Amino acid sequence: MLSSKKYEEFAYVLDNLPQGYANDPRPTFQRDPITQAVGETHFTLLELVPRKGVTFSLHERIYIGKGSRKKINHVQKRIRFDDLTPTAKSELPFVIEKIVVLREKEFVSFFNNARPITTRMHQLKLIPGIGRKTMWLILEERKKESFKSFEDINNRVRMPEPKKAIVNRILSELKGEDKYNLFTRPHTTSQE
Repeated sequence: MLSSKKYEEFAYVLDNLPQGYANDPRPTFQRDPITQAVGETHFTLLELVPRKGVTFSLHERIYIGKGSRKKINHVQKRIRFDDLTPTAKSELPFVIEKIVVLREKEFVSFFNNARPITTRMHQLKLIPGIGRKTMWLILEERKKESFKSFEDINNRVRMPEPKKAIVNRILSELKGEDKYNLFTRPHTTSQE
């Protein structure tokens, strides 16, 4: 499911700290403004340094890729879920849901193409709300015809809110609660 592109090109604003972090011991005038964001492709959690004088709205989609950026000076680093501010943590589920809706076709494709991980574990069973019975039902239904949308999955398998299940899985991966990453890039200790 992960794209072959290594870097995020767009991100969504989760929180904007014009005075930097409150726990930064430096005087306010020496602190860099910080924007926390989540990437659109790999759901990478990022710390960004905005250009001077720009403003952001929560959930705003901004360009952070290579080349000329209007609002972002540079990507400071990848961060972990625990590094997010309380505001960013509370906004994250809404932004992830927004991205999942925009990329619905890709996530529906996951239901159509999910495979076994081991002889005892299937990718589908890693999605919250999918147990053995639902997994077999999905596998049987997709043999008849590929799923077309989240609504189609819901109607044919009686899986309530497949979109919500995907959002919950992504959140779980970002929190580091899972051994397997289906939709996010694993966090590494080295700079990327």
